[in-house]
Amino acid sequence: MRIDQFPSQLLEKAVGEMSKLPAVGRKTALRLVLHLLRKDASQTQALAKALLELRNEVKYCRQCHNISDTDICEICSHPHRDHSIICIVENVQNVMAIEATGQYRGVYHVLGGVISPMDGVGPGDLHINSLIERVRTGEIKEVIFALNPTMEGDTTNFYISRKLQQISSEVSPICMSVLARGIGVGDDLEYADEVTLGRSIIDRVSLKQ
Repeated sequence: MRIDQFPSQLLEKAVGEMSKLPAVGRKTALRLVLHLLRKDASQTQALAKALLELRNEVKYCRQCHNISDTDICEICSHPHRDHSIICIVENVQNVMAIEATGQYRGVYHVLGGVISPMDGVGPGDLHINSLIERVRTGEIKEVIFALNPTMEGDTTNFYISRKLQQISSEVSPICMSVLARGIGVGDDLEYADEVTLGRSIIDRVSLKQ
């Protein structure tokens, strides 16, 4: 039986919906659906319930736009976080990645994307104005740009940094920094691209560090 020949219209419909998920082809979708079909019905019901609750009850933090169960997320409301440092990220996955390092104790601001004229995404489509308002309170000492090192990421960094420079006269001086870029731990110089290797040279640090 070919992948496009289903013995049941219900199975075909379920596979069609599952294959709409990112990186899930029809073969993978069929495997997942058949797996759920073989398991106890309670497992499928639990999955469906969790997804419906997520879709209907999840909130976005009013301050940083991170996914949250409450109006203000746990990071923004944590008393021991450094609220004078904001790390700008593209999406929720980036917050999770940075948090997994255990090295950052500031707060975040999730833009919800990056400026990309080719994709029809402009500054007005992102959470930039709310970031400017957070900085305008005068409580922010440092803004860390943690966007992907792409043309779109760099364009977004430049746009936001110009905006922050424009309000610098209204608030106390703000330090703006960007994540270090260069050769990763364990990488071989022979296989590094010229841009990455060049940035590693320019952004070199003291051996003592």
